[in-house]
Amino acid sequence: MWRVRRGKLQVLLVHRPRYDDWSWPKGKLDPGEAHQTAGAREVAEETGKPVVLGVPLAPVRYRMPDGGWKTVAYWAARRTRTIDDFAALAARIPVPPVSVEEIDKSRWVDAAAAPKILTRRTDRKPLATLIEEYEQGRLATHAVVVARHGKAMARSTWPGGDESTRPLTPIGHAHAAALVPVLAAYGVTRVVSSRWERCAATVAPYVLAARLKPWYSEHLTESDHERSPARVAATVRDLLEGPASAVLCTHRPVLPTVLDVLGQHSRRSVADLLPATDPFLDPGELLVAHVAQTGKGPRVVAVEKVAPPLS
Repeated sequence: MWRVRRGKLQVLLVHRPRYDDWSWPKGKLDPGEAHQTAGAREVAEETGKPVVLGVPLAPVRYRMPDGGWKTVAYWAARRTRTIDDFAALAARIPVPPVSVEEIDKSRWVDAAAAPKILTRRTDRKPLATLIEEYEQGRLATHAVVVARHGKAMARSTWPGGDESTRPLTPIGHAHAAALVPVLAAYGVTRVVSSRWERCAATVAPYVLAARLKPWYSEHLTESDHERSPARVAATVRDLLEGPASAVLCTHRPVLPTVLDVLGQHSRRSVADLLPATDPFLDPGELLVAHVAQTGKGPRVVAVEKVAPPLS
């Protein structure tokens, strides 16, 4: 967790009485839980402060006493703003706070002073990334999440014949349900989707959970994209300009245009990480673009590919 106070970057540390150490809020994944969902949940449990995930930070890998290896993923996270983030909070399952035997204190400290307070040397690695992102103006971001719709019934077996009504399969509906906690972790408050059934059904569980009014667009359908890819590009640029975190759900043939716009607004190192070959995203998979506002307009400063687990 980070914030800026009196012009200084600060981070939130927690104290664990069992180990008598100062560290980052973190924890283990529940069965069938995405890393992003676990991250947001664990911070809320250990600090009592719900957060929205931002750019990914350097992971930490270390050997356990039993000889095995543990890898810990980290994200920059900001405290939710009650009004702006209400939708994302509404879509989350409430979590109880941990006991004082697990976490008994939390403390905001200047990032520059944090290395001396953190007990474990390995915890300094994500801190160094956080400070670098802040100094480069890449820490305050919103997310543009690109979703490929969940697995749909095959064209050859769909008796209706109308592409706009071809539905999701049971696995596709599981994809749709799995997206909910991940989109909530990124603080998504705007839903933009192709009007066709398989896309609308993919975002429907999140729309219901977050109590949002979605925007269903003909421009994002396969047929309209073929006629006018420029309208798709304009929609993506609008989402990049923010400020709200958003999800855009569309079809595989539309993804090249979406990715092209993201690439035009990315640093070279980030653009090189964008999917470059068909099918770009698997059914139900997400591409999360973290967007910072700069003097030259929106800039994609980090990207993540997320395949929410089907629990």
